[in-house]
Amino acid sequence: QVQLVESGGGLVQAGGSLRLSCAASGSISSISVMGWDRQAPGKQRELVAAFRYGGSAVYADSVKGRFTISRENAKNTVYLQMNSLTPDDTAVYYCYAYDTMTRRNYWGQGTQVTVSS
Repeated sequence: QVQLVESGGGLVQAGGSLRLSCAASGSISSISVMGWDRQAPGKQRELVAAFRYGGSAVYADSVKGRFTISRENAKNTVYLQMNSLTPDDTAVYYCYAYDTMTRRNYWGQGTQVTVSS
């Protein structure tokens, strides 16, 4: 089992910044992907950013140049730095991890990000 705990969401004005954190614990040795999804009201969940196999990062087109995903291996933590936020970024953000050995996806409880205009 893998546990993911997110933190860092909140309310921010348009143009502002937030940093989300996701700490992984449990059976994490075979995790090969970690990243962030988000789901806005009435919309489908979408990928925001992720570290794929080999460590390269991928981003949704809508956040390229504004969001940066990073990781701190010693703390088993992944971060999402979000800059130049707009109201369209308002959503619940979920950290996720993929376990190559069990072929299971894990998600955190989600953290709300609200951007006011």
